[in-house]
Amino acid sequence: MLDILYRIANKQIDNQLEGFEFVVAHVNHLIRKEAKEDEEYVKRFCEEKQIKFYCKSIDVLKLANNNKIGTEEAGRLARYQFFEEVMKETGSHKIAVAHNKNDNVETIMMHFIRGSGTIGLKGMEAKRENLIRPLIDCQRYEIEEYCEQKGLNPRIDKTNFDNIYTRNKIRNVVIPYLQQEFNPNIIETIDRLAKLVKVEEDYIDKQVQDVYQQIVVKEKKEFGQIILNLKKFNQQEKVIKARIILYTITRLFGNSCGIEKIHIEDIVKLCENNIGNKFLTPNKKIKVLVKNHQIYFISQI
Repeated sequence: MLDILYRIANKQIDNQLEGFEFVVAHVNHLIRKEAKEDEEYVKRFCEEKQIKFYCKSIDVLKLANNNKIGTEEAGRLARYQFFEEVMKETGSHKIAVAHNKNDNVETIMMHFIRGSGTIGLKGMEAKRENLIRPLIDCQRYEIEEYCEQKGLNPRIDKTNFDNIYTRNKIRNVVIPYLQQEFNPNIIETIDRLAKLVKVEEDYIDKQVQDVYQQIVVKEKKEFGQIILNLKKFNQQEKVIKARIILYTITRLFGNSCGIEKIHIEDIVKLCENNIGNKFLTPNKKIKVLVKNHQIYFISQI
């Protein structure tokens, strides 16, 4: 995979990719003093390879403060919003990001620590809708060795070594400790676990989608609303109820909107009590209302 990407960048396999084109989107988070140098580095690379380059500077710290979210989450939201904008502007079909196997394991461990359940243990997907991760099966050391072999000179984000962030603590402290004291192949071991979990989760997801089709009354996404049949929802097993809630919210917002286990339990109780015109607001983005034997999931954005 690395060699293919390198050859594409150097236009060595154009005859195999007739009509294929890719563009580069870069976000300057305005956090590090070296960020402008990184931006110029990517810009020069794209100019040399005759690749279209799109760049945006976003004050991520300000964004995080204004929305009362973590810096990492603010940066992620800003990046993907910009990637979507570039995809639409250029008529592109996929967004390719550089997550590798180490990133995936770090994410799984973060989910585990936060008690996300089995859904979080499957980690990042190689392909999800318009998003692809072509390097997800490569370990970080393989990428570094490849860059050295090809005489590449990648930029290093120095904040990766700052252990004030949870991910960095896992990357720089927890994983090295596990490798040294318990299992030197911990990255591969956790990756295998994620693949096993994914198979089971994909099966459960299919069951949830089938149940959803049976209990959905109306989808009015343009009005920020999805309505489910209350009686049919209450007839489901507890595990399916939880998944239906997450699935419905994801259909409405495109993600699970920060809904956690305690929120799901409160929504299930609200539905089981079946008292008219009662509602919950798990967060400022969503309202869940029980009314007229139906469950209303309403966007408040």
